Amino acid sequence: MTDPALQLARLHAGICACEACPLSRTRTQAVPGDGPVTARIMAIGEAPGETEDRVGRPFVGAAGQLLTKLLRGIGLDRSDLYIANVLKCRPPGNRDPEPAEVEACSHWLDEQVALIRPDVILLLGRHAVARLLPGTAGISRSHGQRVRRGDRTYVPLYHPAAALYNGGLLRTLEEDMQQVRGYLEEAEEARRQAAAAAAAAEVVATAEPREQLSLF
Repeated sequence: MTDPALQLARLHAGICACEACPLSRTRTQAVPGDGPVTARIMAIGEAPGETEDRVGRPFVGAAGQLLTKLLRGIGLDRSDLYIANVLKCRPPGNRDPEPAEVEACSHWLDEQVALIRPDVILLLGRHAVARLLPGTAGISRSHGQRVRRGDRTYVPLYHPAAALYNGGLLRTLEEDMQQVRGYLEEAEEARRQAAAAAAAAEVVATAEPREQLSLF
């Protein structure tokens, strides 16, 4: 079996070489993602900005600094998360992503989620919500509300970039992040219980053949 860290490195290399849409001709470089393959939490934003396009890492500009501050407020470090965007290349002028661009990048994001296998995904902004939770109410109605899909929790949140320019949104985002703390604790407890149940089932399965042999 291939080492997950190596798989992630190969995935990042594939993203960096991607030329599936015209953004590949206007970018400085692609911005694949950042964080450990073992992360239990994933944050997904919209697209790289000017700083991210130059540096090659997501959320390293002013919005990223705010995200780091918000995470610290609930006892998390940026390094605890795997962070990515819906688009891997900066749209000119930081305009909104176009549907064709989202579609061209869609398999990259799907592969990232499948490889990281996070318990909780923070959806930063309406484009991330639309991509991962199609049909969900707009961000103004869905923000801060937990959405369960299978064994995974999704949390729509206002994008930190929007909160930088709107004090009201910043207060809302800070409040929503406090709820995220509880969601994370619940997800961690659910994972512990699932692991304990799996371990107990393995013990039972191992013991059954021995019991059967003792009958002979």
